[in-house]
Amino acid sequence: MPDGIKADHPTAAHIIADKIDREGPISLGEYMAIANAHYYASKDPLGEEGDFVTAPEISQMFGEIVGIWLADLWLRKGSPGHCHYVELGPGRGTLAHDALRSMGKFGCRPEVHFVETSPVLKTRQAQLHPEAIWHDDISTLPDDGPLLIVANEFFDALPVEQYVATSGSWRRQMVARDRSKFVATPSIETAADQISGSASGFPDGTILERSPVSVEVAGDLGNRLAKQGGTLLIIDYGYARPGTGSTLQAVKDHMPISPFDCPGASDLTAHVDFHTLANIARTRMLSVHGPTQQGQWLKSLGIDQRAAALIAASPKQADAIRAAHQRLTHPEEMGCLFQVMATTAIDWPQPEGFSYGEE
Repeated sequence: MPDGIKADHPTAAHIIADKIDREGPISLGEYMAIANAHYYASKDPLGEEGDFVTAPEISQMFGEIVGIWLADLWLRKGSPGHCHYVELGPGRGTLAHDALRSMGKFGCRPEVHFVETSPVLKTRQAQLHPEAIWHDDISTLPDDGPLLIVANEFFDALPVEQYVATSGSWRRQMVARDRSKFVATPSIETAADQISGSASGFPDGTILERSPVSVEVAGDLGNRLAKQGGTLLIIDYGYARPGTGSTLQAVKDHMPISPFDCPGASDLTAHVDFHTLANIARTRMLSVHGPTQQGQWLKSLGIDQRAAALIAASPKQADAIRAAHQRLTHPEEMGCLFQVMATTAIDWPQPEGFSYGEE
């Protein structure tokens, strides 16, 4: 970012560069927060003309399975009233459209709530869901009944912080400027008050990744479920066991690029730490189910049979339906990369789609 550039509507890159120039290097989490806030506020990133495609946009089968899963849980709980469908980061509203249609066939017609900050995506969502109630964050969600919460590719976009092992100490990963480029660089100060445990057993350059924002969101949602009842269904790419290394990545026009090349103009994400999210739920006395692989979860809930039914109804679409099914379930596509985990209030039934024989 060359010095002296001004803009009537400053880009994320301008804002980040100006902040670094005034205050010095900023944390990776702050960099990611500024970049993604501008990214989602300025465009619809979904679809072939955008930067990436999510499962609900690939096939109606995905949302239908989510809806059946929610309706089944609701029915076995006794069909509680004042129930609310809540989706975090609902994209274009496609998942909710397919899920709510399936839920309605079982008599489950909850009030619809979307947690969304992007004005561009709110407009798209309103086309499919004019009845929805929008929230800028989870603090204003209703408190008068159970919540059926869906978070598909939501947690991966929340900011992460990284800590780098340097000479036996952890140092927070910062973002600085090197002429016209943004670069990652460890902080001068140690991060003893921000991360527990010694770095002495780790080679220099080892990275630990944490997402304080995810911890806060999961904790607040857990408190609500413990009090109000319901479930949180998380579908995202991530890991079930803690490890080391950076998972920060950027996608633009369906191609990977450096996370530091186009802040605010590319999709910045990091893998979701399901291990930590599960532990947070357990501290709220919630039941944890999974994580399990997306392909296994969808198959156990009947996506093979649904694909066959769609093909029988629309033979001319057979190839497209088979391709979508493979993309959602095949181990080399989304089937293994994406994980599914659910948390439920302690007095709610055990949800379908998860293996309980090992516990």
